[in-house]
Amino acid sequence: MALREAIREKVEWILTRYCARRVPIKVRDKIQLGYRFRGSSVTLFECRPMVRDPTVWTKSAVAQSRFDPQTLLWTLYCRDRNTRWHRYDKIHPSPDLNDLLREVDEDPTGIFWG
Repeated sequence: MALREAIREKVEWILTRYCARRVPIKVRDKIQLGYRFRGSSVTLFECRPMVRDPTVWTKSAVAQSRFDPQTLLWTLYCRDRNTRWHRYDKIHPSPDLNDLLREVDEDPTGIFWG
């Protein structure tokens, strides 16, 4: 089920600001952050130019947040080496997506940014 339009617009606003703040302007030709929606989830990804062909950019998922319309809570997920998503259990689900983004920023386990 897709996110309601009002929720999606708020999430777009939050993530656009987050991505712009996280990557300084002077390095955006080398690294970028973006996001994509799929149903009631949003995935944050990192883009970098390929070493062999810098005109081609690759995407690598960093974190995923899933919205539960029943509870109105966001839950954070991380990816394993086999690209499978797992619930990140170091933070409880939250009604505020910013709580999850702070956890991704701090990355106390090194699972998101390495």
